[in-house]
Amino acid sequence: MPAQPSRKRPSAAGEASAPAAPAGLRADARHNRDRILEAAREAYAAQGIDVPVTTIARRAGVGVATLYRRFPTRAALVTEAFSEQLAVCVAALDSALRDPDPWRGFCSLIEKVCAMQATDRGFTAAFLSRFPDAVDLDGERVRAEEGIARLVRRAQESGQLRADFDPSDVTLLLLANNGVAGDSPEISAAASRRLTGYLLQSFRAGHAAPLPPPAPLDLNRIHRLPTGP
Repeated sequence: MPAQPSRKRPSAAGEASAPAAPAGLRADARHNRDRILEAAREAYAAQGIDVPVTTIARRAGVGVATLYRRFPTRAALVTEAFSEQLAVCVAALDSALRDPDPWRGFCSLIEKVCAMQATDRGFTAAFLSRFPDAVDLDGERVRAEEGIARLVRRAQESGQLRADFDPSDVTLLLLANNGVAGDSPEISAAASRRLTGYLLQSFRAGHAAPLPPPAPLDLNRIHRLPTGP
């Protein structure tokens, strides 16, 4: 998992790739498109998705009109800029479900998603309902929740995940992990790894006291989180 996924395309074996530029673009148009997307990813990662389009155009070294020719709406730009994160999340979930060791698969998903959330301030808002018309977020969310439920069930049936862990506890974890974002990427990543390490230890079966009942949380709750100033 890249430390700052918004600045790199997925390259590990089995990971999905971000959509390529539309066929038929001239070399200069393709270059401008790539520069705009790179500038958008960097700006969203640092400041969240409310960065003005004019700022992204200036950062990319193009005019606002050029940006709008490639991406007619801000939602279209956000969707394309974050398509690789969505691909990485889908690939991480699929990889976790394929892992023959259910506990290792569960831990790998938690670690990857938390690392992405902590180092990319635009990640949460971009994928979890800020732009509900831009992509099929509801469909992706349902798919994610069903996959997480299967992952939890496998890990519990293997005897490695505590029996009272509820799939909604993944949302609780992401709510907690969101609190470590906002500092430098290095500090946020280190804090997220530490927090995730503590929590994964507490999720293991066999050495923990019973917990209170789970909170009624689903992934839709995450979109209400602030993404920074």
